[in-house]
Amino acid sequence: MQFEQAKTFILDKLTKGLPQHLTYHSVDHVLDVYDAAERIGTLEGINEQDKLLLLTAVLFHDSGFLIGPNAHEEESCKIANEYLPGYGYTEDQLKVIDGLIMATKIPHKPQNHLEEIICDSDLDYLGRDDFFPISNSLYLELKSAGIVNDENSWNKIQVSFFNGHHYFTKTAISLRQQNKDAHLEQIKQKIS
Repeated sequence: MQFEQAKTFILDKLTKGLPQHLTYHSVDHVLDVYDAAERIGTLEGINEQDKLLLLTAVLFHDSGFLIGPNAHEEESCKIANEYLPGYGYTEDQLKVIDGLIMATKIPHKPQNHLEEIICDSDLDYLGRDDFFPISNSLYLELKSAGIVNDENSWNKIQVSFFNGHHYFTKTAISLRQQNKDAHLEQIKQKIS
């Protein structure tokens, strides 16, 4: 696997190709999830081979937004399968990467430990101190797409989302759950 070359390729493609109105599903989000996956993967004790597959999946997991928001996970898999063989990824490795990308589809239904790690990495911010600015970037993206109209309706969506979400790995639960619960209470107080 030519991991570093694949990383450079996809980050360049995302930087040049993602629409400007994607204030949440941006290169910043990909890099944020990448950092979380690196941290959680290390703390969960995964081996180097699995970590490279995990990080590759993270780099490609929202590349489908280059095509559009609908079925973006499936499109992300197509993009990964189109380009990664050129960087030495095997068919078996692509199957793992496809599973990881598809695991990020909401609601999360991971089938194995690596998929649990990518799910927790994708929503790591829910329990972090920078939750509110990141949440606001998603609100602005959804508002520009006409999916939400105002902050009150957004906060109701967030409460529902929080109530349906849970972290899977011991690492994410210990690092993020308490803060996530506090954020949920703060959101509830904002609803009129």
